[in-house]
Amino acid sequence: MEDVSNKNRELGQSVFEQRKEKTRAIYDTQKSIPSPYLETGVVFNSDGFHHLQFSARRERSKKEQLLKFNLLPLAINVIKRSGTLQEYRKDIVAVGKKGNDGFRKMKEVQYWGFAAIMGEQKIKIRVILRKIGDGNVIFWSVMPDSKLKGGQRLYGAGIEDE
Repeated sequence: MEDVSNKNRELGQSVFEQRKEKTRAIYDTQKSIPSPYLETGVVFNSDGFHHLQFSARRERSKKEQLLKFNLLPLAINVIKRSGTLQEYRKDIVAVGKKGNDGFRKMKEVQYWGFAAIMGEQKIKIRVILRKIGDGNVIFWSVMPDSKLKGGQRLYGAGIEDE
């Protein structure tokens, strides 16, 4: 019995690693893509890919990482097509490592959020872009945008009958 569970774990790990590699290949081909709303290119750098895997200095669960990996191609389309902003936030945050004086530099960080209904299953996703100081706008994250209890419920024809 133990041998079977070890094989399943190895198989699961290999499926995860394969998906991660495939997503990395897609990610790496996106050097910069135009955003119609921001009228600038959105850079796909290592910070964005790292954020798909980690949050607040800890690794996301494999399930959460796989979800983000699967949503990445949809996120690319949202960035290319979105002409309407759904969210915007600007903060002053500490960035980088502490200096010799024990303090960290503070910079303005801007976040833009775009939501769209995408894919064959018509799921609503949210794509987050980020800019630190006067740096580049970068891809930061993608996630399902569902605040409804029990998941999303999107309708096609016949919505008036509900």
